[in-house]
Amino acid sequence: MALKFLGIYPNTPDDSSPTIWQDEDTGDLVIQSWKADEQTLQQCQDVGSVPGHTTDVPAHETVIRLPANMLQFLPRPDSEVNGGNSGT
Repeated sequence: MALKFLGIYPNTPDDSSPTIWQDEDTGDLVIQSWKADEQTLQQCQDVGSVPGHTTDVPAHETVIRLPANMLQFLPRPDSEVNGGNSGT
């Protein structure tokens, strides 16, 4: 795995800083950020996602809160085509 640094939370202190990297082999994003608090987790469960999927977070996953100003570091496809599983 070869990671490429994409960005860090602007004007951040020396530690505990949201950071984004990209795996150059797969294109996957690796994100360090703040863990979602219990209220956010509950709201995620209340809203749900794709019908039929559990709202429980498996032990091998977590929910993070990515600050809005970190979106500038997310890579964009050449053509802004919607992708992913939005449930629609």
